[in-house]
Amino acid sequence: MEDFLSSCSGAVKVNLDQAGSGFHVVLGNEACDVDSMVCALTYAYFLSKQTGCSETLVVPMLNIRQSELPLRSDSVYLLRQVALDPELLLFRDQLDLRDLHRGGRLRLTLVDHNVLPRSDSDLEGAVVEVIDHHLQERASSPSCPVTVEVVGSCATLVTERILQKAPEVLDQQVAQLLYAAVVLDCVNMAPSAGKVTPKDEHIAAALESRFPSLPPRDDFFQTLNEAKFNVSGLNTEQMLLKDLKAVSGSLNVAVSVLYVPLEDFLQRAGLEAELSGFCMKFGFDLLLLMTISFSESREPIRELAVFSHSAACRQQVSHYLEQARDPALNLSPITNPHPRVAAYQQGNSIASRKKLLPIVKDFLKEREGGGCLGDGCLGDVEDEDEDSCFPPTPMNSLAEGCPLDNGLPHISALDLEEKFSKMAERRGN
Repeated sequence: MEDFLSSCSGAVKVNLDQAGSGFHVVLGNEACDVDSMVCALTYAYFLSKQTGCSETLVVPMLNIRQSELPLRSDSVYLLRQVALDPELLLFRDQLDLRDLHRGGRLRLTLVDHNVLPRSDSDLEGAVVEVIDHHLQERASSPSCPVTVEVVGSCATLVTERILQKAPEVLDQQVAQLLYAAVVLDCVNMAPSAGKVTPKDEHIAAALESRFPSLPPRDDFFQTLNEAKFNVSGLNTEQMLLKDLKAVSGSLNVAVSVLYVPLEDFLQRAGLEAELSGFCMKFGFDLLLLMTISFSESREPIRELAVFSHSAACRQQVSHYLEQARDPALNLSPITNPHPRVAAYQQGNSIASRKKLLPIVKDFLKEREGGGCLGDGCLGDVEDEDEDSCFPPTPMNSLAEGCPLDNGLPHISALDLEEKFSKMAERRGN
């Protein structure tokens, strides 16, 4: 694997200067968790062995900026365990995919996701294959075969493909990467977590049988999980970025997984101002926070919070999540000190973000379609001060610089909708 990654690093620099050279990029999702990283690395390695001396260079890409890798503490730990130098990895900000696509030099294989986010929709024409374990949103075609199966880990499907097509590609290092992703994503194969499937169990057992010197499963999971939950030294923005996925429609929505109890996170000093700043910096209208922690008996505990400057938006999505049935989240409201945050205990502890995202996408589709979203419709929400859709200006903001140094505030369609509604009410009075 080291030789492969080293050759990729050097070849990328050379091939960028050669107009005719093509790139086959294996791209993980934008959260870039262990599963996504491992699938990109190992499937690209597998493809490179299949294509031989093809003129197209096969490279794995981590779908984050290079500067964000240290936030993925479990990924950094795993790379260290298998003796892979992070400097050999290729990141999203190191290769211009759009430029390659415009030049007809890009082929994309998606792993651990099956549709590109709206921000990458212009790359759709380059997608030639998909391997994923989330809800299928892309139809298979002769030009783009799609393998989607709802298993605990996408690495399960990648391992299965390698075992079927080229088992000789597996060595101790590659096997340990895949094994780590399966064990971590399936929460140590615990049925109570609601992640593991018979296929995950079969693949983990196959790796253990072929490579008996793999780390003991329980110990390996424990160390990986401790690394994953290590958020010491991270500020609020870094915690939100550590494991974030975004979806877009009539609203831009971020869904961040936090590895601390919700109560602890909500007690952070100046939190609401930091959440406001985060949304404005990255252009989000709505921020969903899903926390995961464990009880003394190691049972998973999930909590959920909804943040938005807009009361209408916050109430709409909160109501939708409360009423969700596929799956039911079993939300119970909990009090918190922040007026722009709705917080919940989540009774359905096996409903992970993988199950939450389709609910959020359905919410956005219904909203775009103009359908009423129940008690959260705009006509039924609380009245807010006109300017409350923007965070308050801190007293010392001018000392720190002009509030408009970073450009005008992000104004969504929802903000404009509320403004016009209030103007119409005044005229009616």
